[in-house]
Amino acid sequence: MFCLRQVCLFTLRHYQARTLSSDLLLSQINSCTHEDEVFSLVGRNKARLSEKHVGIALNVLWQLQKKKPLLLRTSDYIRNHSQFLTLCILAENKVEHMEDEAIVDTLYSILRLNVEDHDSLAEVLVTEAWKRLERQVLLSLPALSKFALCLYKQRRHFSPVIGKVAHIVDMKLNSIQDIRILSVLMISISDVISQSFRDRLLHKAGQLLEEKDEVHFNYAKRILQFLQNVKLRYHPLLEKCNKIFLKNACRLDIHSISLIFGLYEQLGFDNAEFRLVAKQLLSETIDDCYDPETFAKLFFTLAPMAGSRVRERLLVTAVRMAEEFSSHQVLVILKTMQKMKCRNSHLLKKMASVLHKHLDSYHVLQLVKLAQYLVVLRCHNLELFAKLKMLLFGFLKSSVIPADTAAIIRVLAMLPSFQVEEIIINKAAAVLPQCRLHHLNCIATAVVKWNHYDQLHWQNSSELCVKLLQKLNDCGFQRLQKANNLNLLLEELTHVNGEWFAEVLSEETMAMCQCLIDQITRANVLQLSSFLIKTNHRCPSLLDRIASVTVENIDKIHPFEIYFILFLFSAVNYDPPANEEFFESCIQHLISNLSCFETHHLVLLGHVLAVAGYFPPVLITRIFNVSFLSKLDAQLEVLPDTLKQRVRSRLMKLNRAVCLECPEFHIPWFHEHYCQRVFRNSSSRINPLRQHVHRMLIEILGGSHYARISVLTPYYYEIDFECILDENKKPLSYMAQNIPLDDVEGIHLRLDIKDEGRKALPPGAQRIALEFLDSKAFSKDSRHLKGEPALKKRHLEMLGYRVVQIPHFEWNSMVLSTKGEQQEYLRKHLYGVQ
Repeated sequence: MFCLRQVCLFTLRHYQARTLSSDLLLSQINSCTHEDEVFSLVGRNKARLSEKHVGIALNVLWQLQKKKPLLLRTSDYIRNHSQFLTLCILAENKVEHMEDEAIVDTLYSILRLNVEDHDSLAEVLVTEAWKRLERQVLLSLPALSKFALCLYKQRRHFSPVIGKVAHIVDMKLNSIQDIRILSVLMISISDVISQSFRDRLLHKAGQLLEEKDEVHFNYAKRILQFLQNVKLRYHPLLEKCNKIFLKNACRLDIHSISLIFGLYEQLGFDNAEFRLVAKQLLSETIDDCYDPETFAKLFFTLAPMAGSRVRERLLVTAVRMAEEFSSHQVLVILKTMQKMKCRNSHLLKKMASVLHKHLDSYHVLQLVKLAQYLVVLRCHNLELFAKLKMLLFGFLKSSVIPADTAAIIRVLAMLPSFQVEEIIINKAAAVLPQCRLHHLNCIATAVVKWNHYDQLHWQNSSELCVKLLQKLNDCGFQRLQKANNLNLLLEELTHVNGEWFAEVLSEETMAMCQCLIDQITRANVLQLSSFLIKTNHRCPSLLDRIASVTVENIDKIHPFEIYFILFLFSAVNYDPPANEEFFESCIQHLISNLSCFETHHLVLLGHVLAVAGYFPPVLITRIFNVSFLSKLDAQLEVLPDTLKQRVRSRLMKLNRAVCLECPEFHIPWFHEHYCQRVFRNSSSRINPLRQHVHRMLIEILGGSHYARISVLTPYYYEIDFECILDENKKPLSYMAQNIPLDDVEGIHLRLDIKDEGRKALPPGAQRIALEFLDSKAFSKDSRHLKGEPALKKRHLEMLGYRVVQIPHFEWNSMVLSTKGEQQEYLRKHLYGVQ
């Protein structure tokens, strides 16, 4: 008994001594302030290291690196140290004894130290964590999010273990109250979730962002990344995230701003207020951008919205740094130049010379983008294009992915002086049955161009080309006929455009959309509206369905989406059956949510409603307000040039519409100088058709002094021809009224256009505006006038004109094939003889 007691006491003392010693070692590891201290402890205590020591040691190594600035980190030194290898071997051997969360922490630490994704320790840790999840081991939510992030960083986007994590998130979603944890989980599982699960995640994220007063901008960035991953432009979350960025503006650095701009661009979202803040912040950092990576991000974000002086400074710096740019940074610079339509020859030549050393490092889609940028920027480096052709041709031969094949063929057709080889046509023919509509469109566009410019030079080339185009048509029809899901069809149609689609598949596509009309819901009504806007179709059945779905779900559709729906109806000039209810419901919803719109969006909205004949007082008085217009001017400075011009033009048109149709608002006409400047800078010339018709009008009316050509009316409408008939329908001479005739070479601009247009006519006389309407004035395959030409007609009549509109399909018809028939047609319309 005594001997047994002695043995037990010895064992107890030995255990206590070991525990004290181990705790001391653990404390020493946690107290290390330099990597070498950790490695020294590991080297001296290899035999005594438990799984806990190993995990803590690896975590301390990462924490020490984390405290250093990015450029001063020494991950390479750590990974190559012999004692780091010792730690990895020990961890691998002891992984089964590690605690659940220690496994996750260890995996996270080694990945942050840039250990290879498929390093043996990383594989063992992932496998062990997976096993425990399968055994229903419950990780805490923070540990689960950290594990999910590790899997995401390892690019295990579609692995079964990610599916397991997603299942756990699905079960626990209601209990997640931390937006940091939720945002990490969202981006990690984004590739393996259903649409309904996605919508639940979006709703939960919106709730948490709404409930928290302070949200770190990194969490908002992750929400954007999730939206990008699921390819969804979800306005409620985008707007919430944007507010977080604005609130945290002082904490944003150039790297964060660049990432946010990139995500906004991919999501098709923009915000002028954020642009203004970013421009201010970035302008203050120009002098601090010494390294190529930081400068490339600065150039990408600041150059497109900078003033001329700052832009020139950025261009000069880009030229000076060109040799230091990486292959990716060169792409960023060229992409930005294309976006800002900058063809700076010095910088372009420098980029072209630098590209030679980078070409071999690009993967196929990067080469496609590069070729596109160079063509659009009008690069003339033939040697560079020759190498690009060779590389793209090599990728084409080995390509097995339909999307890549279509992209290569499309960009090859853009390259200058490209001689098409038979293998390209054969490759295209082989891949067609696997292609989506967008890819078919890319290939068709290339083939049509090659055939048109006679770039097919081998025997029987024309015959092969015809066969390929026929096969393209057949594959397109088959693809459409197999469509049974409207959402998937609209997704395919998003990037489809061009002549081939318009001529070959447009009618079949509209027929298929009508077959799937019952699948139109609030979730896809925006996509369908956007497609109809893009293709210029006026399909009553689809429009009626869009209107009814919109009214039924008006409170569930975001106001910005309502704008696009109204844009469609306004543009094609269509009144659904319950027209008043439709427009009033939409307008009421918009007026209640005007805060969702930026200043320039309100201008665009006001114009859309004006074309449709609606002028909500709340909206009109808000727009035509000095403080609003001042804010608009400031924001226009940072918007892309094309959008800036569009907004200014729409503001002028809205101003004109309000003056003419709503004089009770007492809004002044303040676009006189703007219109004069626009017409002064325009290159309008009298085309042959106008000259031909002008000569016939002179014959019909009896002299050149009876008709004016290219006339500017009050409020700056341009009309093709103007004449004046008295009460007996006899032409009145302009010379007799001291009104100058216009220069036959273009528009004669009068300084006081408004007053001139209001000179009184003799009693009973009538001013006539003769307008020729080309195909742009009508919807596709329709003889119904679109919104803008109808608005112009309405306004000209308010200005006292009798408007005679000559549609192209009547003027160019066989009925009017001779000059005499054309003169008789004009005479009937001028004199009102039917």
